[in-house]
Amino acid sequence: MNVIIKELSNDSKQIEDVQTFLFKMIKKEFGYDYVPEWHQDIVRLDEYYINPERNNFFVAYLETGEIIATIGIRAYDKDFPEFRHLYSMDTTSSIWRLFVDERCRRCGLASKMFYIAENFANDAEYDNIYLHTHKNLPGALEFWTKMGFVVSLDSNDELLTVHMDKQIQELEINPQAHDFRYAVKL
Repeated sequence: MNVIIKELSNDSKQIEDVQTFLFKMIKKEFGYDYVPEWHQDIVRLDEYYINPERNNFFVAYLETGEIIATIGIRAYDKDFPEFRHLYSMDTTSSIWRLFVDERCRRCGLASKMFYIAENFANDAEYDNIYLHTHKNLPGALEFWTKMGFVVSLDSNDELLTVHMDKQIQELEINPQAHDFRYAVKL
């Protein structure tokens, strides 16, 4: 299977296709539809990921043009009181919306998507990466731990939310890696 990974552009058709994919995945994984307080970034992908210089959103496509994976990275913009001393918009990036179509899992695509986002965060001069996940998502904690994240807080809330972070290592990035329009053979 050939996969092409691209940065999301400010093209209305592409944005609409990504929004459709994201809401389909949210329904499948979490069992609910659009929730305004949780999904503003999806409704306004341009404001959250495309327009800000230090933010980005990556989309994986099959050769047919079908979207099979996404990941967003943006400056940390939450206001959790317990993290005010740890994270800031200047030094911390945050991972959002990593979804992989179930037909394309367990072949390294999620890892590849994360590595692209991590390289972007490194190039944007962030020091660390924050994310939150949920203990009831099969394989989520194991995946993020494998990617080098550590649990910073287990909320023990009704959503089973776990907050995690990772220090970005000084990475030597080949300048050619800035072009994400390449094929990945899976």
